[in-house]
Amino acid sequence: MEKSPLKKIRILLARFTSGLDQRLSLILLCLAIVGFCTFLSASQATPVSIEDELRNLALSFAVMWIVSRIPPKWLELAAVWIYGFGVALLVAVAAFGLIKKGARRWLNIGVVIQPSEIMKIAMPLMLAWYFQKREGIQKSWDYGIAAVILAIPVFLIARQPDLGTALLVTAAGMYVIILAGLPWKWILPFVGVGFFGIVLIVIFGNTICTPDIAWPFVHDYQKHRICTLLDPSSDPLGKGFHTIQSMIAIGSGGLLGKGWFQGTQAHLEFIPEKHTDFVFAVFSEEFGLLGNLILLALFFALIKRGLAISAGAPNLFTRLLGASVTMIFFTYAFVNIGMVSGLLPVVGVPLPFISYGGTALVTLGFGAGILMSIHRHRRLVQS
Repeated sequence: MEKSPLKKIRILLARFTSGLDQRLSLILLCLAIVGFCTFLSASQATPVSIEDELRNLALSFAVMWIVSRIPPKWLELAAVWIYGFGVALLVAVAAFGLIKKGARRWLNIGVVIQPSEIMKIAMPLMLAWYFQKREGIQKSWDYGIAAVILAIPVFLIARQPDLGTALLVTAAGMYVIILAGLPWKWILPFVGVGFFGIVLIVIFGNTICTPDIAWPFVHDYQKHRICTLLDPSSDPLGKGFHTIQSMIAIGSGGLLGKGWFQGTQAHLEFIPEKHTDFVFAVFSEEFGLLGNLILLALFFALIKRGLAISAGAPNLFTRLLGASVTMIFFTYAFVNIGMVSGLLPVVGVPLPFISYGGTALVTLGFGAGILMSIHRHRRLVQS
């Protein structure tokens, strides 16, 4: 008896989704739907099209599906090669990369790519591989070697300059190092120094933000971003414009929002980069506090599920890799929402699966695929 077309479709879908974690898939699908709906409104009067966003989403989920089929053991074997390839590309960028808006971040290899994006995945892969090899014989100096492995690409990315990506790569590496057992007595001094530095900046902001005072190891535009965060009104038509307008949009959304396609700040072109870095401001204005709570609940569910998959992983490599990838999702969301809300400096970090973008979505899809792979092969990997 010949199968009906509907039954054939069901069989194909079952084969396509076999092995995928259903809860994680549902969360990602919900985020993608929210992101696409927000894009439809935020992309008005921008050069990007609906077809572009659909292509990016399809590519991201295709990458996720492909990576979910790759056994974690293969990822472990490829970790050093991926890391080495990424560092080589970063060196190539430093030597003859393309310069846009004063930054040398891109490389033309027939197509224009941004190699720093590779390190968001290559870094946790490499460090998870290293600590897996040192399991059972791990010494204190292993954390020093891990710090060097982390510092090389971070230095190359920071000098492009690309502070946002450098921070994300640093976070990705530090999550692995901390989860691998870095003693708290080594962590707390850095936390204390960082907290003390923030307090000093807040207290003496008016003094140290004057143009005649240079900050060591910090570019002028980075100093300007931090100083504008402390007082956006100091440059309301320049660096402070982004922060002021996004906070107005978030506040004007109220409890229930102004409605889909009804955001005045977005559609009157007061929000720069409204479909990319500042898409959260558009979402907040149109869907209000209630929409924000739903979105935060989705991100919370994503992080919770990712950590649950990591906790059930069979060996140290997969546990470290899964947990660090999950925390990268958290870092993306935390930094973007904090940036748009005026709580953190503007560093150009997209909101996961909500902001428009090709390279970032592919990177996120790769990370989601890693979690799917760990879940799919959890019984096949020997600890």
